[in-house]
Amino acid sequence: MSGWQQHLPILPVVLPMLTGAFLLLLSESRHGLRAAIAVCATLAQLAVAVTLFAMTDGYLAAPWSGEVGVYALGNRAAPFGIVLVVDRLAAIMLTLTATLGLASLVYSLARWERAGVHFLPLFLFLLMGLSGAFLTGDLFNLFVFFEVLLAASYGLVLHGSGPARVKAGLHYIAVNLVASLVFLIAAALIYGVTGTLNMAELALRVPTLAHDERTLFDVGAAMLGVVFLVKAGAWPLNFWLPSAYAAAAAPVAGVFAILTKVGVYALLRFETLLHTSGAPAPFGGEWLFYCGLATIAVGSLGVLATQQLERLAGFLVLVSSGTLLAAFGFSGTTLTGPALFYLVSSVLGSGAFFMVVEVLQRNRAYAADLLAVSFEAFGVKDAASDTEYPDETVGVPIPGAMAFLGLTFVSCALLLTGLPPLSGFVAKFSLLAAAIAQAPGDNALPAWLFVAALLLSGLAGMISLSRLGVRVFWSGERSTPRLLWIEAGPVAALVLLCVALAAGAGPAMRYFNVAAQSLHNTPAYTGAVLPNYVKGGGK
Repeated sequence: MSGWQQHLPILPVVLPMLTGAFLLLLSESRHGLRAAIAVCATLAQLAVAVTLFAMTDGYLAAPWSGEVGVYALGNRAAPFGIVLVVDRLAAIMLTLTATLGLASLVYSLARWERAGVHFLPLFLFLLMGLSGAFLTGDLFNLFVFFEVLLAASYGLVLHGSGPARVKAGLHYIAVNLVASLVFLIAAALIYGVTGTLNMAELALRVPTLAHDERTLFDVGAAMLGVVFLVKAGAWPLNFWLPSAYAAAAAPVAGVFAILTKVGVYALLRFETLLHTSGAPAPFGGEWLFYCGLATIAVGSLGVLATQQLERLAGFLVLVSSGTLLAAFGFSGTTLTGPALFYLVSSVLGSGAFFMVVEVLQRNRAYAADLLAVSFEAFGVKDAASDTEYPDETVGVPIPGAMAFLGLTFVSCALLLTGLPPLSGFVAKFSLLAAAIAQAPGDNALPAWLFVAALLLSGLAGMISLSRLGVRVFWSGERSTPRLLWIEAGPVAALVLLCVALAAGAGPAMRYFNVAAQSLHNTPAYTGAVLPNYVKGGGK
């Protein structure tokens, strides 16, 4: 590589890291300056992500040859050096992270970043961890970036006050600390057997392992898979998620919409790298498929049972994770492209929905009596009432605020249930079509189970969203919520991005299908990361 462009892959990690560290040196009282610096850094990260996205697809000239870019830190090549790897999937996730991060950050500037200390540095460190997890080319640094994003998320999930937030946050922290310990043990076991933690080298070494070594590797890989399933919110390891997401501050929950997709990404990355040597459970095949189906079922039951919008949003995140896990459980690339389309649409829709819910709950008092009767009838405690929000009056009334909230609520409902005409419908229709196309073969039963799960989960979401939407907008004496443009703008931007995704569904789907094919091209990945190893036939 030559020129400044060769350093682009490291910038999504370095920019938020340096900016977050600098903000720690500035007084919390300098709100305007701190906010401006954080927004500029996130905008720069988004620009870098979009540039890498264009480079991986050939729209811009890339400083690397082939479809996979490799950045060697310290100019030390893999497997001995640390490398960051940019392919189409990594570029998609980087762009999605920066987009959602920017929207959530701008939304938080209305009041949430002042509800506790160090919100902006923690937020930027979270973006740093997310970007690093999508870029890293080895297991150890995946663990490191997981810990960075988790450490930041621990502070963010407790940001603010209230017993419900503290209780849910402590559950979230405890589960993820245990998962981190299992991750470290699994990585140590894999390294002890293979002698490497580089993902590309693992793909080359695993097929050469002796029987006893392969058994130990499969044990370590299974432990690693359990960790990724915890991160993905898969059943039965997802009991902590709805409460934690419901109790978190709105912009935190908004950016948390992508956290479960880190686990899904890691499962997909390892499954595609190891598929030639037989990916161990739960990285692919029936294990992943039926785990996804169970997650869809549990999430759908939670969607139907809940009487609170914020918990409903958390259960919808579970349904989206289950859909992705089930789709990636199919062999081949047929469902991978539509699943990537669904991933992008669901993350954008979920992020917008968490923010819309907070504004609606802010005006909660107008329907308190009716909701109290409903909670008593269903025997459900209103945990949201235990959540303490900043008491200051927020914003000024926007003309037509209720119309705006109603429109965005309906848009999010369409996106998350897969109804036309937005991108959620295009994504689900593509998944259904791809699954039905696989039905005549050996995948007949799984394909039809997947079709049924998609349709029933959409129906469950539509019923629950319609029921709670009627209560919020049509019941009781309504008063106009006070809403800042800085809050309305990010929500509208995320919804409009989904509209644009639906309008450009053809080119978008072609890109996602190419990304899926590239993802399953293991020789291209290993050849880019370890060119000397591949050419020389090993060490």
